[in-house]
Amino acid sequence: MLKKSPRILIPPEVRKYVYERDKYQCQSCGKREKQLNIDHIIPLAKGGTNDISNLQTLCWQCNQQKKDNLDPRFKRHFT
Repeated sequence: MLKKSPRILIPPEVRKYVYERDKYQCQSCGKREKQLNIDHIIPLAKGGTNDISNLQTLCWQCNQQKKDNLDPRFKRHFT
């Protein structure tokens, strides 16, 4: 069983970086909305970390649907 990582408050400068990196676009459905969330790609409950490389931008609806599951539509392209 994987140990759950502790949840931490994501600093504002990290949130801004993730939103800008993801072009203010949901990384699951592609929508550009005003209400975006920062989400853990690999959920903390499944052993994910708070590292910036494990964070993505999701719209509210996709974040609610994902919950603590892995998103099979995830298509991150690192540059």
